[in-house]
Amino acid sequence: CLPANQERLANGKLATVQFHPAAQVVMTAGHDRSVSLFQVDGIRNPKIQSIYLESFPIYKARFSVDGEQVIATGTHHRMFFVYDMMSGSITPIEKVRGVDERFLRSFELSPDGSFMLVTGTSGYLHLLSMKTKELVSTMKINGRCTASAFTPDSNQIYSYSKEGEVFIWDVRSRKCLHKFEDEGSLEGKCIAVSRNNQYVACGSASGVVNLYTTDVCLRASHPKPVKAIMNLVTSATCVTFNPTTEILAVASCEADEAVKLV
Repeated sequence: CLPANQERLANGKLATVQFHPAAQVVMTAGHDRSVSLFQVDGIRNPKIQSIYLESFPIYKARFSVDGEQVIATGTHHRMFFVYDMMSGSITPIEKVRGVDERFLRSFELSPDGSFMLVTGTSGYLHLLSMKTKELVSTMKINGRCTASAFTPDSNQIYSYSKEGEVFIWDVRSRKCLHKFEDEGSLEGKCIAVSRNNQYVACGSASGVVNLYTTDVCLRASHPKPVKAIMNLVTSATCVTFNPTTEILAVASCEADEAVKLV
């Protein structure tokens, strides 16, 4: 296949590549302060448009669940941008009342399209309404949160701490339902929940990715992994399941071509 973004290669590091939830469109965003959209036809992959965010290197960008908005956070900013694809407008969200963070970088969107979960410092997790972009509630884990994932029904959140603990939250009550230790983890890096809610994958700094069944995670405080995936030799920085939960992709951004499909 041709490079998806061949009509406009980025000038800086790409931080995000994501397919649109409904259309044959791919988005790229990164440190060159731009978000670009391409029509993926496999022949020419024509560029649809690019938007430029002045002095705003992008840390992460995501399509909203309905595919109508793009949310983009910066590398060193407390504000974030909402790009409305229907109207073409770019709205800066300058400050979220109640969220006192120097930087807003890492975030997750709930699969039902209701919430945006922003990872703060010192273990704080801020739950925002997707509709109003206002704070709904704040939760706190022990230690520092490095990654979070919503369950497919959007009812629970798995938060992975730097110390290797996973906290399971109830989204409605914002109470911690359970916590467990990821076996052998010295430093938590990334986490994913499968689309059918059967598995949880935890990737750590040692490169080991542990695969658990969700029912064991909800019961045991020291669950045994179904499988420990040892293929990566550098820090596991990305884990994700394919939509049918048959393949788990594990990757490390610290080495070239460190992507494994399990």
